[in-house]
Formats: sequence, structure tokens, C-alpha cells
Amino acid sequence: MTDKQSNSLRFTISEFAGSLGDFGTIIPLILAVALVSDVNPRYILLFFGVWFILTGLYYRLPIPLEPMKAIAVIVIAGGIGSGEIAAAGLILGVIFLVLGYGRCFSVIEKWVPQSVVRGIQLGLALLLFKASIDFVITDSIFFVIGIAIIMVFILFVRYRGIPDLSSICVIAVGVIGGIILHGIPPLSLIPPPALVIPVPTDFPAALSTLVLPQVVLTIANAILATSLLTKDLFEKDVPPKMLSTTIGLMNIVSVPFGGFPMCHGAGGLAGQYRYGARTGGASIIAGLIFIILALFFSSPQVLSIVAVGVLGALLVFVGIEMARHSIRTDSLFITGLIGLLALAVSMTVAFIVGLIAAYLLAGVKRKPVSKGPVI
Repeated sequence: MTDKQSNSLRFTISEFAGSLGDFGTIIPLILAVALVSDVNPRYILLFFGVWFILTGLYYRLPIPLEPMKAIAVIVIAGGIGSGEIAAAGLILGVIFLVLGYGRCFSVIEKWVPQSVVRGIQLGLALLLFKASIDFVITDSIFFVIGIAIIMVFILFVRYRGIPDLSSICVIAVGVIGGIILHGIPPLSLIPPPALVIPVPTDFPAALSTLVLPQVVLTIANAILATSLLTKDLFEKDVPPKMLSTTIGLMNIVSVPFGGFPMCHGAGGLAGQYRYGARTGGASIIAGLIFIILALFFSSPQVLSIVAVGVLGALLVFVGIEMARHSIRTDSLFITGLIGLLALAVSMTVAFIVGLIAAYLLAGVKRKPVSKGPVI
């Protein structure tokens, strides 16, 4: 039985290497969110670990988990609190559980043009670049060190074929640098998760600020693209409705207890596959790593030891990766318009204006051009 046909779980060196393939996106986003908001990174890491293990056992494939990027970037850029984050997670959980039934996805694809989805990606990339500037100004030395490490790993990956462990190395350097500068913070055992109950006013704010831009991005990238890539890489059919259902479940279960809204991701799947992940064993390994990190994230003060310059370096490359995908659009005008509006105004305004502009532009293109009277 070939790798693409086997349903067995493997725990080899290759699976371990592949399990780290998406850490460069997950870890910096979690740490950045924790630094600028009142969420607790220990519970975010804990629930990531639990759901990585469950998805590995359920799908038997290295289906990745990632923080919902639109929400993460908006939180990083705007410092939104845990109440609105929890409200957004609950709303999104219900939405994707509902979308997991019936034939919703073919209809949704027709209503949201590709250029609009790409524009949301570009807007997120620009917001990431903006957020990273503060980290760069605060700690430029470690920013340069982080950039240098990432560039070295890019060369190693390209010419030596080794796994890209740059995020782990960069964070390790940041932790060591932080300990040298600030000393070792006090340690304490992780307490049991406590309920995060949004107040009624959190829901309309979360709906307009966080949910709307995230829904489109999740449907396009985390569900439809992941399902298609699974067929390409493993010759397995993982229906979009199945991915939507697991996204709904993990958000409804985790977010009220301090977890961060999460989804699947085609980019993470490609990264894990590239570095050796072929079975759900890679997801289980990743889950165990996150649980260990959660247990040893013993106090909120631990975050203070991370030199923020290295975090800025990681965010820059996350932004570059998102921007790289955003230019694969069928309308650079619409994509660019949405990206600039997201940076200058808000993601919600950018989405609405971009969607209207896309349909207006499509209508103009379909309209026959009058040649005027013949003289």
C-alpha cells in the first residue's frame, strides 16, 4: 500500500520534521496576539495541542490547524480583548457547523469573486507589516538577528533539503536574549481553564470587526483550498463540509475556555507535506509539542522574556507569504483596492467596497461598447 493510500499512523523522523512545517505561522501569531491582548497563550497552546491530536486521529492525514489569520491580524493591529475574540469564535463555530450540512460551498464560490478573497489576503499582509513595525522599532537588533536566521534557513531548505526550523530557532534566540536582558521570570503551574463569557455588546462588535472578513478567508483558503490540495497530495477526498464541521466544533468547544479561533489551512498542509508529513502521526506529534509548551508556559510573565524583535522578523515573513498568494488574482485593481482600504480604514469596509466594485467592474466588462453613429 502506498503512502497516498495508507490510513496508518506513523511516527518517524520524517513525520516529526513535517509536524513542524507550519510552526512558522502558528507560533508567531499566537505570541503576537498574546503580547497585545488579554488572552492567555497557555490555553491557546493547550487547545491547539488537543485538536491537533484529534484531527490526526480523525482524518489520518496531516490536516493542519492555524489561528484564524484575519482575527489574529486584526487583534494584533487593534488590541481587541478576549470578550470580542470569544464572541467571534462562537459565532464562527455556529456558522461553520451550519455550513457543514447541505451544498453551501458551490453557491458561496460563485458569489464571492476570487479577486475579493485575494484582496483580503493582501490587506492582512499589509496589516501584518504595519504591526511588525512596532516590534522592529522596539528591538531592532534582535529583528536583524531573526531576519538573518530565517534567510539562512531559506538557503538550507533550498540547497540542503532540511526542514525549515527557522521559527523555532528564532524564538529560541529571542528567549535566550530575553533571559539575558530581563532574567528568568517566576514559574507557576497552569491553572484549569476558566470560562470566557462574552457580554452582549461583544457580539455585534465581533460580527462587524472580526467575523465578516474571517468567514470569506476561511471558506476560500481553509476549507475549499485545503480539500482540493488533499486530493492532489494524497489522492484522498476530504469534503469541504467535513472540514467546515471540524472547524465549527473546535471553535464552539475551545473558545469559551480561553482558546483562540482556529481553522485548517492549505498553506499549512503544503508546508507539512513538503517537510515529510504523510500521515496523521505528524498532527499527533505537533499536538504533543503544543501541549508540552502549554504546560511549561507557567506564568504570563514568561512572555516578557521573548525579545520582540525576533517576533517582528517572523511576522514579516508571514506577511510576505500571504502577499505572495494575494497577487495570484484575476483583478489586480480589485485586490489592490481592498488591500489599501483594509490598511487605511478597516477590513470590513474593504470587503464590502471591494465586493461592490468587483460586481460593478464585471458588469462594465460584459456591457457591449457602443460604436456610435457612422458618419
